[in-house]
Amino acid sequence: MNYRLFLAACFMLHAPFLISQAYSQSRAQQMRVKVDSALTARYYKSPYDTNYVVRPEGKLTLKLRLNQTGNTFHAKGTVNNVYAKTDLHTSHKTTVSIGASYRGISAALAINPAKMSGTYKDYELNLNYYSSRISLDFSYQRSESLAGDIFRADHWSSLESGDLTMKVVNLAGYYTFNHRRFSYPAAFTQSYIQRRSAGSWLAGISYQGGIIETTDELKARNPNAPEVNIDIGHIGIGGGYGYNWVIGQKWLLHISMLPTFVVYNRNKMTINGEDKEAQRMRFNMIFNERAAIIYNFSPRYFVGTTLVMNNSVFDDDAVVVNQNKWRARAFFGVRL
Repeated sequence: MNYRLFLAACFMLHAPFLISQAYSQSRAQQMRVKVDSALTARYYKSPYDTNYVVRPEGKLTLKLRLNQTGNTFHAKGTVNNVYAKTDLHTSHKTTVSIGASYRGISAALAINPAKMSGTYKDYELNLNYYSSRISLDFSYQRSESLAGDIFRADHWSSLESGDLTMKVVNLAGYYTFNHRRFSYPAAFTQSYIQRRSAGSWLAGISYQGGIIETTDELKARNPNAPEVNIDIGHIGIGGGYGYNWVIGQKWLLHISMLPTFVVYNRNKMTINGEDKEAQRMRFNMIFNERAAIIYNFSPRYFVGTTLVMNNSVFDDDAVVVNQNKWRARAFFGVRL
């Protein structure tokens, strides 16, 4: 058989497949270019005054983060003429995470070494959303590591890890009035860069709610231990102020506070089946604080730390509740 005729026949047989493959690759390339173009246009369409806030250059941002969270809880009240007080804290949760952001689309992977080794058995979920106008901090924690002391009838008892269970939700929402010049994302996600110092008045809403109760393990370990159930839930509304201070075009210092006034609550303490409820309407406070320090080595490299806290101060003749939830983060990032 003629060698040239054989090659021609092979080409004719495979030509439709080769053409189809080339067409598919071309379509895929066109799609990638189209998607990248749309993301780029969206990325640089800034809702800010660009004299104050701009997008960083580069398509991809990579960050290595070290995160730690903690929660302390204090409650006291008088049930059946018996005064009771408890001071509790959870184990600190420490995670290491790697995050990537491409044109404003982000994803992250977190690892908890203590969880992997079995020494940390709690569950915690933290979600944060920061935009030019609206910002949200949400956390849910289910803890069996709660430990501390309880005082009742002139007697202190020690509460060990596993004696109590806690399920608690914290939510804080902010609205930024000077949203053209003041940027939360510049401080907390580094998806923008604050070029000039600016501040803003804030409006917001807060919620703290959950339940703490003794377990069967406590009763088995100490048959004389009281059965305690603390049910909390309060909603607050209020306003505050935040400020981004730019120093020498490399440093960014952020601080903000949003105090809210409790407008409704369902706080209740139950001991051995006897309960005491707080008044539904009672003047009290929930404080939400944020702080950040960012240092830009160059347009490509940056390092920083952030802190977010939620503190409630609820004081009633029947039930006094104070919760302090915090999350600290240190990170190093590079823009490519």
